[in-house]
Amino acid sequence: MIVVAGAGQLDAVGKAARELGMSRVLVVADPGIVAAGLAARAVVALEASGIVTRLFHEFGPNPDTNMVEAGRTCAAQHTADGIVAIGGGSSLDCAKGINFVLSNGGSMRDYRGHGKATKPMLASIGVPTTAGTGSEAQSFAIISDAETHAKMACGDEKAMFRVVILDPTLTVTQPRAVAATAGYDAISHAVEAYVTKTRTSESQALALAAWRLLEPNYERALRRPRDLAAREAMLTGANRAGAAIELSMLGATHACANPLTAKYGTTHGVAIAVMLPHVVRWNAEAVGELYRELWPSGDLAERLDRLARAGGLPRTLHELGTSRDDLDGLAADAATQWTGQHNPRPFDAKAARELYERALSPAEDSGVRS
Repeated sequence: MIVVAGAGQLDAVGKAARELGMSRVLVVADPGIVAAGLAARAVVALEASGIVTRLFHEFGPNPDTNMVEAGRTCAAQHTADGIVAIGGGSSLDCAKGINFVLSNGGSMRDYRGHGKATKPMLASIGVPTTAGTGSEAQSFAIISDAETHAKMACGDEKAMFRVVILDPTLTVTQPRAVAATAGYDAISHAVEAYVTKTRTSESQALALAAWRLLEPNYERALRRPRDLAAREAMLTGANRAGAAIELSMLGATHACANPLTAKYGTTHGVAIAVMLPHVVRWNAEAVGELYRELWPSGDLAERLDRLARAGGLPRTLHELGTSRDDLDGLAADAATQWTGQHNPRPFDAKAARELYERALSPAEDSGVRS
């Protein structure tokens, strides 16, 4: 994967596509990116390089199997030989999903897990416009089952973007709420990837580098949206955290967050913000020393609480509409999530129930306990 970073680099997308041998490109961009004019900028740059384009934007914040199939149909009608994804995690994941089913047939359900694509896949370019999921650095697409609403992780090295463009100017006009939720998600990736039981020295180095970019720049980017240095640090940090995930996976925070999105339609970053400090406190029994490496000057969970408050993010499950009667069902769903098996402390339905109970309407917590 080649990473091209810097202000104005979106204009280089046509040159990058040509170098990858593309001539007919499907541009995958969510409706917000289309409305903001960023998809049109990408199309202009591509067509200036002699590339025929078609735009696909008929998908939502949590792309599902039906949306991916609609994208596949669009790409097939266009006889696309390349894909350019521009947007947040939904655009990037949807583009990877389209690539799976266009190149290898079947439906996304056939690719749940890892390494199930047997045929080559189209070359693709990822252009993130939020500093969040880090999906541009990962081989996995997270796609919801349209029938069950369960999130499926579908991964294959062939699904990786060949080129990633990190252009901080694309992030300056995003709504503050989007920057807050996406940025907090990126922070959670650095924190979780650093301590998973499948961590490696390389994944920890990436996660630590990501944390050191994200933690000091999250509030700065929210206070000064047009601060390109802060925006670029957030984009780069999110990208490195995404690369860390590729090597080490995630943990209980994401296992607990996904059922909240499925049941209530909660934005992923919001669900993450509610759960992450509680998971850090709970995991500290197993990896407290590692957490202290991330935040040696104090209490990591308290710092994460402060960052969530700075982002104006909800702090309790009550704020998401959760009642105590929901907890057993949520916990059962959390226990089936693939990320939970990588958590550094054994995670099951009982553990998930305890974490949800803590998050339901928490009192002030004294901080990370070891």
